[in-house]
Amino acid sequence: MVLTTVLFLGFAILGLGMLSYFTDSDILDVPALGQYPAVVGMIIAIVVFVTTLIPAVRPQRPAYPASVLVALATALAHLAGVWLAALIGGAGVTAATAAAMQLMLGGSTVVIGLAALVAAWIGIALRRTRAQKPQWPWEDRAGDE
Repeated sequence: MVLTTVLFLGFAILGLGMLSYFTDSDILDVPALGQYPAVVGMIIAIVVFVTTLIPAVRPQRPAYPASVLVALATALAHLAGVWLAALIGGAGVTAATAAAMQLMLGGSTVVIGLAALVAAWIGIALRRTRAQKPQWPWEDRAGDE
């Protein structure tokens, strides 16, 4: 679970950075907004990613389509988190809505969703294969006896 969460955060940061670089624009460029709504939105997205992935990987043989639900929930939670944080931060309904629209139309919500989809798929694949932590050959204590 920790690995997939770190992967999601890494993919999201990489994807948002590439989006900003290639479009030559800021991810969130709304006057009267600082970094607070973006940070809160990402924290909420991480929490929703983890809480929706846990039940998805709980079965003995989880299904890959569950990663789509995880991705949708994560992307929508990020969007709602930014909107609510901007509203609570005192930016007003207009600025909060402008921020949400910029995230949707600028592609940031798609990037967050794709990052969550790939990370959830990897998490489900790790669970299905019953992957264990890697070990060096000399770490096998059974062979020493």
